[in-house]
Amino acid sequence: MSAQRIAVASFIGTAIEFYDFYIYGTAAALVFGTLFFPDLDPLTGTLAAFATFGVGFVARPVGAVAFGHFGDRVGRKATLVVSLLTMGVGTVAIGLLPTYSTIGIAAPVLLVLCRFLQGFGLGGEWGGAVLMATEHAPAGRRGLYSSFPQVGPAVGFVIASGAFLALSAALTDAQFAAWGWRVPFLASAVLVVVGLYIRLRIAETPVFEKAMLEQEREKAPVAEVVRRQPRSLLLATGGMVITHTIFYTVTTFSLSYGTTELGLSRTTLLVAAMVAAAVMGVATPLLAVLSDRVGRRRVCLWACILAVLWAFPLFWLLGTGDGILVAVGFSVAMIAFAGVFAPMGAFLPELFATRYRYTGASIGYNASSIVGGGITPLLATSLVATTGASWPVSLLIAGLAAVSGLCVWGLHETRTTDLTDAGAFTR
Repeated sequence: MSAQRIAVASFIGTAIEFYDFYIYGTAAALVFGTLFFPDLDPLTGTLAAFATFGVGFVARPVGAVAFGHFGDRVGRKATLVVSLLTMGVGTVAIGLLPTYSTIGIAAPVLLVLCRFLQGFGLGGEWGGAVLMATEHAPAGRRGLYSSFPQVGPAVGFVIASGAFLALSAALTDAQFAAWGWRVPFLASAVLVVVGLYIRLRIAETPVFEKAMLEQEREKAPVAEVVRRQPRSLLLATGGMVITHTIFYTVTTFSLSYGTTELGLSRTTLLVAAMVAAAVMGVATPLLAVLSDRVGRRRVCLWACILAVLWAFPLFWLLGTGDGILVAVGFSVAMIAFAGVFAPMGAFLPELFATRYRYTGASIGYNASSIVGGGITPLLATSLVATTGASWPVSLLIAGLAAVSGLCVWGLHETRTTDLTDAGAFTR
């Protein structure tokens, strides 16, 4: 099977899974506060909705360990099929949930359980998808091929936002709150069927098959990666934090902040976020190719510097309320995001040995999402509620970007690493 076909299959799978994950964030910002926490004031309800949003990020490293274990012992392909099914079940179930007005406190409890299932499934998705791409990639082009699954989140977000935008335009607020928000969740069932059809037709990676023939299979991959490469795991996790921070600040927190605090229209913010996601989708393969030429580490460091410099202008432009300026602010932030995210598709797998590569890459990616994606929107909302200003959020973003930059600085350059060499780095 050609590497190009594998790369496309990886892209489609991540696009579907991230679509599922992102529609929750949009719904949490727009309607979940009133539907599942109606007894709370609007701000507190939004905080509660973001708290359930954060549950998905707590579940992601749990899923990374579980799916990583089987991905390193059974294979990349089978594990990716199960992760897609897990995500699909959790997403469709959310679309079928009764709200607080129907079943009371059981509604938010079930919402949390479904969100956990979503995060658990996504925890096994990214690592397996980038491994399918990188372990099939020709020498010297792993950055490019790993960028295909990296573009999936941008496409998933555009589709998710487009769905909510179309529903907002076609329905009244009452109709949207009554049933319209359910449509994107239920539509996931169709996308999952398409994704499963594609996933079942791809082949196992040659790197993994070679490792199995040579009996390089760990009984407990998570224990091995922690024992053999704790430094790489810790620094990789820290290096990824800024990607989740930027993405969910732009696509989730800013949507809530812009509508509730600044009085901006939902449409303006959704369109601006979609433009930014499209820019990110275009920038990702370009920056990934650049990382094949100048190194993963260098591109990531440049992006972290840009994130520090753009943390304040991002909210200054959002505060203008001008749709074009908001889109510019979001887009530059997402270029900074892509500057770290694009190289990491190859960088993380290259850091770890074959026999526990799925586990190491998945944990590094998903553990970082707890801070960047789960805690940041909640903390940012609290900071705005306390201070009434956006500068503390900008300071938070700049600080996390600096931390990520320092972590990347501490990693080895890996673009010439031989993925068939089980040794990798042992620091």
